[in-house]
Amino acid sequence: MEKKKELRNSAKAIIIRDGKLLVILKQRDNSAYAVLPGGGQHWGETLPEALVRECREEIGTKVRVRKLLFMREYRAAHHEFADVNPGTHQLEFYFKCKISRDYEPAQGSHPDNGQSGVRWVPLDELDKVRLYPRAICPILADLKHSDHPIYLGDCN
Repeated sequence: MEKKKELRNSAKAIIIRDGKLLVILKQRDNSAYAVLPGGGQHWGETLPEALVRECREEIGTKVRVRKLLFMREYRAAHHEFADVNPGTHQLEFYFKCKISRDYEPAQGSHPDNGQSGVRWVPLDELDKVRLYPRAICPILADLKHSDHPIYLGDCN
């Protein structure tokens, strides 16, 4: 009998300051890439609560959760990291967030597996970073002219 695949909700933070996006740097098999701060929702948590908790763990600061910008479905078996967790099926909710003006990028108390750092990336240089999901890069570069929330589908 095939094991039932569970659907997981995940909340992600889009933190932009002075034309730069805050990202988490990750390492896997000598390959570097970046993702947005955030992670899985626990039972009984709201998505904003999950996002506040995850950001404290990963980037060591409190976020103020604002507007929902994007929703993404992710079925790992359809993408390049399928070998890591092929059964993953995740709904991701991307929120615009604010942080303290004096925040300097730093790892939190419980970084993600493979997390190697946190840094600001200029929006006009997103093409120079392997940011996942890639589908959000052109949208982030022109957020002011996008309607929200946007459903991105199953993309990477």
